[in-house]
Amino acid sequence: MDMNQPIGATPLDGKPDGLVGRPIDRIDGRLKVTGRAPYAYETRDLKNPAYGFLVEAGIAKGRIRSLDVSAAKRAPGVLLVMTHENVPEQGEKKEQVTPQLQGPEIRFHGQPIAFVVAQSFEQARAAAALVKAEYDAEKPQASLKAARPTAVEPKPAQTPPDSTLGDFDGAFAGAPVKLDVEYTTPVQIHAQMEPHATIASWETGPDGDRVTLYTANQMLNRGQASLASVLKLKPENVRLVSHYIGGGFGSKLQPQPEAILSALASKSLKRPVKVALTRQQEFHVATHRTDTIQRIRLGADENGRLTAIAHESWSATAPGDVFYETSAVVTRSLYAAQNRLTRHRLANLNVPIASAMRAPGEAVGQLAFECAMDELAEQLKIDPIELRIRNEPEQDPEKKVPFSTRQLVACMREGAKRFGWDKRGATGATRDGQWLVGMGMAAASRLNPLMPSQAGVRLNPDGTLTVRMAMTDIGTGTYTILAQIAGEMMGLPVERIRVEIGDTAYPKAAGSGGSFGAGSAGSALYVACDNLRQALLQNAGMTPEGAVFADGRVVSGNRSEALTDLAGAQGVEAKGEIKPGAMKERYSQHSFGAHFAEVGVDRDTGEIRLRRMLGVFTGGRILNLKTARSQALGGMIFGIGAALMEAAETDTRYGYFVNHDLAEYHVPAHADVPAIDAVFLPELDDKANPLKSKGLGEVSICGAGAALANAVYNATGLRIRDYPLTLDKVLDGWTEREGAAQRRT
Repeated sequence: MDMNQPIGATPLDGKPDGLVGRPIDRIDGRLKVTGRAPYAYETRDLKNPAYGFLVEAGIAKGRIRSLDVSAAKRAPGVLLVMTHENVPEQGEKKEQVTPQLQGPEIRFHGQPIAFVVAQSFEQARAAAALVKAEYDAEKPQASLKAARPTAVEPKPAQTPPDSTLGDFDGAFAGAPVKLDVEYTTPVQIHAQMEPHATIASWETGPDGDRVTLYTANQMLNRGQASLASVLKLKPENVRLVSHYIGGGFGSKLQPQPEAILSALASKSLKRPVKVALTRQQEFHVATHRTDTIQRIRLGADENGRLTAIAHESWSATAPGDVFYETSAVVTRSLYAAQNRLTRHRLANLNVPIASAMRAPGEAVGQLAFECAMDELAEQLKIDPIELRIRNEPEQDPEKKVPFSTRQLVACMREGAKRFGWDKRGATGATRDGQWLVGMGMAAASRLNPLMPSQAGVRLNPDGTLTVRMAMTDIGTGTYTILAQIAGEMMGLPVERIRVEIGDTAYPKAAGSGGSFGAGSAGSALYVACDNLRQALLQNAGMTPEGAVFADGRVVSGNRSEALTDLAGAQGVEAKGEIKPGAMKERYSQHSFGAHFAEVGVDRDTGEIRLRRMLGVFTGGRILNLKTARSQALGGMIFGIGAALMEAAETDTRYGYFVNHDLAEYHVPAHADVPAIDAVFLPELDDKANPLKSKGLGEVSICGAGAALANAVYNATGLRIRDYPLTLDKVLDGWTEREGAAQRRT
């Protein structure tokens, strides 16, 4: 099915109290809490694995002068020490999946330079410590600020890196009210609970070489194609299995070095090889969110209507890589203005590879842009919500097409009412004992893409239904919502649905990422179930019009048949497929929301504490209220971390993340997250997909941190434009303000 026209009435519309939407518990929850859900490193399907351990480069730029592996080879239990001198031949890089151990040149700190395989993990780790490397080191370039003047226009990704509309320079120069500010965001680390891990088994048979990888990967078919290129195999001879994934946040969108190295080692040893990155290795071997520098210029008339918008962003990645943070893309559709400019520039630094992290582009883009909007509101003396409402576009400002749905204003108004926005005090006016108290808000917007996906379903003779697809569940509730969709379509309880996902042996699916997972995979399943319904009705000679599937039966006219009877002795199968179509071009599709935060700032120490937070969102049809709310709260907490604590600190002399563990890279703990809530406004989007749903996994982080930053300003009068907002920056701001006051007197 191609999405070439809006979706009409569906079986889901006629069941307001049906399975879809209910806040049912995760069907895989008991397996997880009892330890019976096998993650990549825990699978027992491959017997007698050897254990691998990576050796990382100790410099960020230069060449390996010598690599002494003799002691490692002699160490107890060692089976293989693989370096650039003996690594098996590899194929071409595909996307960000790169051949490993390709020579003595070092491009970034932590680059794998050797791979040690032994009988046990302890033996492999001990032997890896015996590998001795000597380098001809060069001074790395590891500062985005220093490299900014030489940054270049990146290659186009899904959207062009630059856009222009009208005459920005002329409109900005002539605007009665102007704002020209720069914000910076730091390197952020995904910090998912499960590290990258793979067990690889290479087999040689009469039909050629094949490899199976039990691995932590969000998008299996994409990973299959990339690994096939690097390993010089046909895609159908590469099988990826990821039944359960302990979080990803984008770090597992593509296979990482441990998957390639374990496969190559298995090829050499003719034995399964098992490897997991340590938490410290995660910081340099795996990917991260790049730091950014963002310049925002806004021109407006005296009534607050924007006449000129410019958003420019600089980001960085490793040498030879092309990924850039699309920070300004969200600005292209957020607010109205006739004259517009967005621009992205990329610096290739001697730092590890940057890649997508939860809401790539929008998350950091709105950290900056939504604060700039508040700065403009302060300058105009207009309420921040009112300023945004005055600049609500009638259509997508740059694409010039209507929005499929857009309830941003409704989200802001509902949030303001629930949060008590009318009680917000003037800047610096509200105190609670030692604490300066402030409120802030920010808008949220995230693209809603639809990706090609397939699904297979089978009605078994016992009346159960099996769902199969190469979809993944990264902790978001995919197993559960697929069971709900299939159950409602076929009139079966979730206990009668068996969901089998996470294997490239199943029908191709979009995977988890980009907020397209549930809508894409769920729509393919919807189509498959609809095809199965039609097949059952046709086989039974029943009229499709008005047919109702419920309670394990189908009723049409004056006939009622049990699904067990219609399944027969062999069962009945059907397939379904969804593809993006004309709706993608004819409508601008986004999920929207609004964040509200109240903070307290200690007037002596500068410590910032979140007191309460609310998010109001629209995401089309909500497929499971419990898992959707969980996703929204998780995104908001992600925003708390980005605003107040998360930053990988780079020692630019060595291109090295100093705080490369969870003791020093701080993420929010329970004590950092007090009263927090997320609500959803009713919405159906018939241009999005057959489910009429939208993505929710990322819109909830977009703007969340900006709401906190705006609240800090309301509390203190300090505008901190360098994230995260740590107490030293508050104290420096107070010191600077006091010094300025003394100079004036």
